[in-house]
Amino acid sequence: MTLHDETTPPAADAPPLPADPARVERGTVVGNPASRVFPDHDDARADPWSIDLERIQFSPYFSRLSAVTQVVSPSISGAPVHNRLTHTLKVSAIARVVALQLNTRSRRAGEGDICNATVVEAAAYAHDLGHPPFGHLGESTLNRLAREELGLPDGFEGNAQTYRILVSLDVVENAPRGLNLTAAVRAASAKYPWAPSVDAADVERIGPPRGIRRSPDGAYRVHKYSAYDLDLEDLDDAREGVDAEPLRQSIEGAVMDLADDIAYSVHDVDDFYRAGILDHAPIAAEFRGWLDDVLEWRDRDDAEVRAELAPGAGLERLRRKMRRDDPWIADDEAFLAAVSDVDAEMVTDLLARPFDGSLTAERRLAAFTDRWIRRFQESARLRPLDTPRAGPVVLSASAWHHVEVLKFVHKRFVLSRPDLAIQQRGMSRILARSVRALGEWLDDDLDRARTPRRLRELIALAREQYTALPAERRPSDADAERLARSRGIVDYVASLTDAQAFALSEAISGRADRLWALGQRL
Repeated sequence: MTLHDETTPPAADAPPLPADPARVERGTVVGNPASRVFPDHDDARADPWSIDLERIQFSPYFSRLSAVTQVVSPSISGAPVHNRLTHTLKVSAIARVVALQLNTRSRRAGEGDICNATVVEAAAYAHDLGHPPFGHLGESTLNRLAREELGLPDGFEGNAQTYRILVSLDVVENAPRGLNLTAAVRAASAKYPWAPSVDAADVERIGPPRGIRRSPDGAYRVHKYSAYDLDLEDLDDAREGVDAEPLRQSIEGAVMDLADDIAYSVHDVDDFYRAGILDHAPIAAEFRGWLDDVLEWRDRDDAEVRAELAPGAGLERLRRKMRRDDPWIADDEAFLAAVSDVDAEMVTDLLARPFDGSLTAERRLAAFTDRWIRRFQESARLRPLDTPRAGPVVLSASAWHHVEVLKFVHKRFVLSRPDLAIQQRGMSRILARSVRALGEWLDDDLDRARTPRRLRELIALAREQYTALPAERRPSDADAERLARSRGIVDYVASLTDAQAFALSEAISGRADRLWALGQRL
């Protein structure tokens, strides 16, 4: 979530305050957009950003999102739930509305458009392309395998994989690799615009942004990033074409990021309420357990709260985490108001009546979803550059607290379920088995030639990129070969759908009935 200052902005329905143009990052609408990486016959057409949008929408990497888990597979919940594609479509819709609202407010304040809505939409369509099979579980598993077993210092990161797809792995007619997108769209797609090798001086200058943390020993730890070292030069080139400070998102990238959080916080409630997974009783106990003893919770020491299992302890731990991580925006009264609102509108009004599939239940759920999304969209506003760690577009302080509380419900009462954990452990083994088996196959001198052609092409591409790195970052020939092999394996497995990942794991383990399940993927 993009962050904010300590002042409380006006309510969502208040007239927008004019931004100080001297202290606000500008968008990419005004001025000459940076050209594509390679000459392109489509450059003669008007609106290059619409071309970018089409290329992303027609990408096979985009199509595969319909078969990639968002949080849980429909087969687990027993009810239709969002996949990566439906999530992406909603992020795009939310992001475009936010962009248009920002432009409307800017024009009313006597300024021109400050955000390119088409660039925002393209970035939203692209933002989850790099997510591997099995949702965030797949991401953490591949990161562990990449670092610990494959020796990749920059590991695996879904956002970096997205950027890699856009600029290296996907194809278009007029470029040797990548979709040949404009700088504006490439920069906007970088939610965390740095690589693991980020310059510590830049971090020190603005304070660690979301995705980079300072450890107790004073060193910075990069947890999120949008480019591997292989693709960093392209990201740097793209960001030269937009008006964004080091480590700060472009305006369009910030709108995409904000829309992602809005969609995630609201449609998960929709999913798991429909599926009957959001059990009213324990959620109500958690909220009442905290609201009934607010002052008592505040007086307890950290160690006691960390060990506490009673209802209310989870919300208190969330309050303390928000104050610890984001002290310039976290506010006890705003947190209390957010917990009270979510308790009244979601726990008491919505969840107290189980979803029964009736039109009445559908209407009640639709009203809840529409109300919260509209509230969050209307709270988006520009932030001054000197706000600590802030992106150029943020939610109001009130809305930010509400989003964090809604996300808490999802994390505490869905992701922590033991039945989901059991299923995820099995999914983790599927990915580990495939990665290890592909590595062993590549090491087999007698059978290496029969490895999937796509895998060999991905390794060759990575090898070409490693050997083309600047001299100060270029590995030795032997290391380049080893790293290319590892990166190619990760690129290959990460591009599978859930079903393809399962089929590969089964087929490579000798299951004859899975022999043709991969189709043309090999």
